[in-house]
Formats: sequence, structure tokens, C-alpha cells
Amino acid sequence: MDRLVCYDCGETSPAGEAARCACGEPLWFDTDGTEFSWPDASDGDGGVRLGRDFLWRYESVLPASPPGGLAAAAGGTPLFRAPSVEPADGPRIHLKVEGTNPTGSFKDRGTAVGIGRLDGPVGTVSHGNMALSVAAHAAALDREAVILVAEDTPDSRLAMIAQHDPHLFRVRGEYGRLYEDTLEHDLGVAFLNSDAPLRVAGQKTVAYEICEAFAPDAPDAIVLPVSSGGQASGVWKALRELDAAGLLPAVPRIYLAQAARCDPIARAFRRGDARVEPVEGEPTAAVSINNADPPSGTRALAAVRATDGAVVSVSEEAMLAETERLAADAGVSVEPSCAVATAAVRKLAAAGEFGPEDDVAAILTGSGYKYGPSEADGSTVREVDRADVPDAVREIVS
Repeated sequence: MDRLVCYDCGETSPAGEAARCACGEPLWFDTDGTEFSWPDASDGDGGVRLGRDFLWRYESVLPASPPGGLAAAAGGTPLFRAPSVEPADGPRIHLKVEGTNPTGSFKDRGTAVGIGRLDGPVGTVSHGNMALSVAAHAAALDREAVILVAEDTPDSRLAMIAQHDPHLFRVRGEYGRLYEDTLEHDLGVAFLNSDAPLRVAGQKTVAYEICEAFAPDAPDAIVLPVSSGGQASGVWKALRELDAAGLLPAVPRIYLAQAARCDPIARAFRRGDARVEPVEGEPTAAVSINNADPPSGTRALAAVRATDGAVVSVSEEAMLAETERLAADAGVSVEPSCAVATAAVRKLAAAGEFGPEDDVAAILTGSGYKYGPSEADGSTVREVDRADVPDAVREIVS
């Protein structure tokens, strides 16, 4: 598993030499999944493993071995049906809650595999979930970490990252160019950026877990937020491998969700374009997916087209309403960037794309507990004296 391949033109190169093909498209690991079968659920003593090996359950199709430390606990996240958020006459919605990963997001999957393969310092260009993940995983293995964040990164988020003691740089200038800078310059640091081949290899395991949970059947669709296109690429790669192994009765359709204020992949899909072009994005509450020039956008678009899916734009109002609905009705706190997934399911159901007979897995990519409001809404908090607690409680349950 030491070869990278371009999904588009088919050119190959040795692993580690480049992250992108000469044609300009991103590379991924040339994994042969034809001999893959679902791992034995037994622990060897007649018991059930209950997912204790997490994403490393799929080590045979990963380009790394478990490195220990925090990486040993990545993946293995819950998947459960959530009737309380299903639209009337809509599909059965199954929530894949990635916020239970060690640092609260799906990024731990790619970081775990990356750090399991690489030696020496690791780094990333991120001011959010990926930065926190790389910093924490490096700390767990006593490795140097270099984190490059944007100049306007809030102090609260910097504090979250800084607690793991990385080399943290707040970068002035054109932050969007840093991705290319880390590819073009030999900095002595292995950068696990958003669509790096190792990161995509780790992130594909979320689709392995979803499909194994449904086996021998499969979900009709997988819906997820999209930013750089790296996670969408991982899901597509997993479905290709599982299909090659004969483990899917039908390949699930991939649906991607973006905030309408910054939706370059959705725009390309609506126009019928073959390639994704940069857009002028607007500020959005979906800060984690506010990516106006996604490096793997065209590959994500190809994934949608290859599986007969779609890309959906979600308004700010619908996204924020869905964030509240997931918390109040399903008990799941997510960032607005995650809530676009189930908001997209709702929109697709209203358009007749999904019906009551469909099983849809919605990937909720990160926890809202890290980025929740700094103070409670005054309308939801009641001040009460201790002596008045009995009467106040009886009042609300009577």
C-alpha cells in the first residue's frame, strides 16, 4: 500500500512523493480492497469486541499501523436512528455522531492514520477541528506539532489548541495560500492538511463503519457536510473499495451539504460543470465548512455524480434551526457546520428525493460543545431561590 493514484487520470506515484497528480487533481492511496471482508466480531474467547479496536478494525485497508496513544481511540463512533428529527413522510435518519472522537470531530480519523505512518514533526493549516486534532495527537506521542492558524482566529479557539503545547503560529497575510505553501516548500514538517492522502485514508473509515452497521444491507444514501472535499473523497473511496469486495448490495448515493453563503461545489453541481471553481464566499455560521476554494472540490463533485447523488445548499435560517432541532429533539449538540447534513436531508425529502422507505445515514462531523454560545440564552434560564425549587419544579411537570 505504498502507491498513490489519481482518481481522474489514473496516474500513479510512490507514496510520500506528492499529494497531487501532475494533472492537478489530488491523489489517494491505491488500496486493493477486493479481498476485504468484515472483521470477525469475536474477541477470540467467545465474547464480542464491541468496537474496542475503533477505526483500526480496518487496518488491512489502511496505510498505517496503530501508533498507540490517543490514535488508538479514534473512530468507533455511534450510529443510531433518530425518529425525533425525521421529517413527516421522509426517510429513516441514522445519525453518525463523530463528536465522540477523542477531540470531538471526524478529523481524528485522518490524524490517527497520518501520525501512525509518519515520523518526525507533523503539522496542519487549520484554525479549528483539524488544528486541535493534530495538536492533541502529537502531544499524546511526544511529537512536535506545527499549527498554522489565520490572523483572525478567536482567542478562545487558540486557547483550546494551545493547551496541547504545539508550535502555534498566527499567520498574517493571505491565509488561503498556506495550503499550497506547505505543498511547495520543504519545511521539514509532514503537513496533514485537509485532503492529504493519509488523512483521506483515515477518514474513509467512517463509511466502513456505517456500511458494516447495515451489513449485509446498506444505507440508501450517506449525507455529509463538505468543505475541502477530503471527507467526501474518503467516503467515496470506502464505497469503491467495499463495492469491489462485493460487500454492498447497492452503492449508497452520496449527498453533500454546503452553507448557501459559501457553496462552490453546489454551484458547480447546479450548473452541470465538471470542475469546481472558486467563489466569493460570504460570512456564515458554518465557519468550519466556509471554504470558497476547496482543494478536493472537483473530486467531491465526481463522487456525487458517480453515485447518482446531489449537492445541496442550505440557508442560514434552515441551518441554525436544524442545529437547535438536533440539540432539543435528538440530544445531539453539533456545530452549525454539521447541521447542514440533516437540513439537507429535510430539503431533499421535501423535493421527493427521499421517501419513507429510504435509510439515510447523516454524518454529524463535530461536537457543538466546543463551539457553543459563550452564555446561555436568558429566556431559557430561570433564577430561583432554593426554598422555591419544589414549587418551581412541580409547576413545570404538572
